Amino acid sequence: MLDSETKRRIDSCRNMLVGRVPNPQSQVEQITIALIYKFMDDMDAEAEALGGKRSFFTAEFAKYGWSKLMAPGIGGFDMLSLYSEAIQKMNENPGVPALFRDIFKNAYLPYRDPETLRSFLKEINSFTYDHSERLGDAFEYLLSVLGSQGDAGMFRTPRHIIDFMVEIIDPKKDESILDPACGTAGFLISSYKHILKHNSKDYQEQQDRETYDEQGVPLELLTLDNPLHYRGDLLTPDDKKRLATNIRGYDISPDMVRLSLVNMYLHGFASPHIDEYDTLTSDEKWNELADVILANPPFMSPKGGIKPHKRFSITATRSEVLFVDYIAEHLTPNGRAAVIVPEGIIFQGGNAYKQLREMLVKQYLFAVISLPAGVFNPYSGVKTSILVLDKRLAKKTDAILFAKIENDGYHLGAQRRPVDHNDLPAAVRNIKGWLESVRNGTAFDVTSNTNLSLVAKEKIGGNGEWNLSGDRYREGLIQSTEYPWIKVGEFVETITPPIKIQKTEFGLSGRFPIIDQSQNQIAGWTNDESALVYPRKPLVIFGDHTCAVKLADSPFAQGADGIKILQTKDLLDPRYLFHVLRLKPLETAGYQRHFSKLKEYEIPLPPLEIQKEIVAEINTYQKIIDGARQVVENYQPRIPIHPDWPMIELSKLCEIEHGFAFKGDFFVEEEGNNLPILLTPGNFLQSGGLYFTEKNTKYYAGDVPGNFRLSRGDLVVVMTDLSPMMKILGMPAIIDGDHFLHNQRIGKIVLKSQDVLKSFLFYAFLLDDVNGRIKREATGSTVRHTSPTRILSVKIPLPSLTTQQSIVTQIETEQRLVNANKELIRIFEDKIKAVINRVWGETA
Repeated sequence: MLDSETKRRIDSCRNMLVGRVPNPQSQVEQITIALIYKFMDDMDAEAEALGGKRSFFTAEFAKYGWSKLMAPGIGGFDMLSLYSEAIQKMNENPGVPALFRDIFKNAYLPYRDPETLRSFLKEINSFTYDHSERLGDAFEYLLSVLGSQGDAGMFRTPRHIIDFMVEIIDPKKDESILDPACGTAGFLISSYKHILKHNSKDYQEQQDRETYDEQGVPLELLTLDNPLHYRGDLLTPDDKKRLATNIRGYDISPDMVRLSLVNMYLHGFASPHIDEYDTLTSDEKWNELADVILANPPFMSPKGGIKPHKRFSITATRSEVLFVDYIAEHLTPNGRAAVIVPEGIIFQGGNAYKQLREMLVKQYLFAVISLPAGVFNPYSGVKTSILVLDKRLAKKTDAILFAKIENDGYHLGAQRRPVDHNDLPAAVRNIKGWLESVRNGTAFDVTSNTNLSLVAKEKIGGNGEWNLSGDRYREGLIQSTEYPWIKVGEFVETITPPIKIQKTEFGLSGRFPIIDQSQNQIAGWTNDESALVYPRKPLVIFGDHTCAVKLADSPFAQGADGIKILQTKDLLDPRYLFHVLRLKPLETAGYQRHFSKLKEYEIPLPPLEIQKEIVAEINTYQKIIDGARQVVENYQPRIPIHPDWPMIELSKLCEIEHGFAFKGDFFVEEEGNNLPILLTPGNFLQSGGLYFTEKNTKYYAGDVPGNFRLSRGDLVVVMTDLSPMMKILGMPAIIDGDHFLHNQRIGKIVLKSQDVLKSFLFYAFLLDDVNGRIKREATGSTVRHTSPTRILSVKIPLPSLTTQQSIVTQIETEQRLVNANKELIRIFEDKIKAVINRVWGETA
């Protein structure tokens, strides 16, 4: 797991380059080259320290050593000249492995500002790694800034979706694994880590599964733990050799291949098998099959379509059709795959689409997982699904499982903030249950979950469309509405704005909002009154590319292209249309125009009075949701301080027993009767959980003094600001876990006075004055930390024990109410869905 200081350094490097290198991919390449340069020098230094010789910077290339670049007396232009020359000549260095030479191939410095370079290399110089895995985690974060390559229809797959797919497919140590459009190799690395985990002595599958199911641990903590935690110590040397050979990827882009090679190398692959290869137009690798294929191939096709070779089963020119065909045809007899597809694959009516679906249903398809629109935000609101293929099991069943994901653990708007609802864990459990039922010939019950349905293949192919939209086949769903169905296009008219404001002219403030096709209600602000649209009644705003739906009832301006401003006719209430399109969204078919499809979209049309009643009911529920959300988002526990309360120095109330500076001699690999050690920096505590993140391994200590032991319920203080979950320096946390040991940056708070309650002391630490002073007095240039002495010198208000207990009771009551508000949000969101389902005539 990436520590916050490394993340900060990478962000700092990017910020330095933004003015000189505006393209995000070029920024990534420049940081990659510099990190590898530094990393090679680190390896040379390590070899010398161990009595060996330098490999990379020797002979005529010795002058390019990192120490020469960072020499104290070197001038700015001399540094620029030396660095520019070094990266251009590095691919000629015979001491550099072929992989690294490829990385430096065509490398150059795209700017000539010595001060920018000096600052940039100074930040790169601060990177130190004791294992390439930490550099690998840093590099994965760096790749996340690439975001979208929209022109090629490529959208970076979110990490938790990758892990979700890998968990379902469950790759094994002796299987060949392929991604034919690998991008930055995310699926391949996730598969590798999954295999390491399942081949480690300390992996307890049932315990992990129970934790996952019952306590809601994020999926990535179960399926993508660091290899240094799950070391794969049950793998034999032959297993590891086979694994390194079996994992491979292709990509058409040389830049993506270079990034993939670096990413794989930094995750332990000395000679990664990533090839620059056009999967769709070249057939030289056609005979190479795989046991497992995982992919999120490009959705877009160039103008005029793809011109593939002649070996595909389906005659097509669309890239998404050809990629899915390729994946299906390149599975071994026992092979399986998971592939992300746009909605065109699911329901589009062209002959190639229908032929592909027919082939999949008859020979390969095992399950279809519908993802919500917004998974790829902020880069695209495109609606996608995951096809799960299993060449062997598909032949053993006459049905296909359809699963619907409504929440993936993140808000589906542009910000993608974490939320409480996550359907992925249940989906993993259900799909694996379906796999086991087919494998063993046992029954599988879907009646208890409205987001699951089993559909007979015969029914799917009944009308020749082979449609793979799960909602069409939802078992047990009764549709009977008393209202007529109408096409949206018959009841709306479009409004053209006076002018359209370009994105470069969006303001951060202004009198009038700008609305565009993004998921955000307001994209920017303007003071230009000549651009305004004045609604005489509410207007529905439809994102022609994203299918985002908004409602506008006050003056606004349109941002550039991409939206349709819809004015409803008299028989259709605009607010009713807005709620219908929001809760029964149009299925998107990739980044293309959808308004023509919206005009054909059929919805039930109750009488106008009933529409207004529906809107009023939904608005009532929404007000409750909005009020509850205000409580949840704004609540902070507070202590009302009375001026008569004495201010007491913490040293008079408690002591801080800080831990021991553990050295390697204390670390043992086996759990035995020893206790795990909590290490900082790079670790964090939070109420309700303990996470080991330094080197991502749980160390165990032997015979050490007992006073360094922490137990469930102890009050502790973390004396560093590196912890990502510790927003305020020195914030205490109550441990919720088994006994463990701790190091010198974690202090156990031991009460020595009977005048203070431990729970009151916990909340007193949250006071702005207390935390503010601790943070202000923290020292250190890179790792800022404080000391027990500084913490204990802080004063807190101390009322009587009776008053303390009253305050604690009040805060705990408030926190119960906050949790109740979270539940209220969930209940009333379900009520809103039920209102529209009722109009739609859907009852389970």
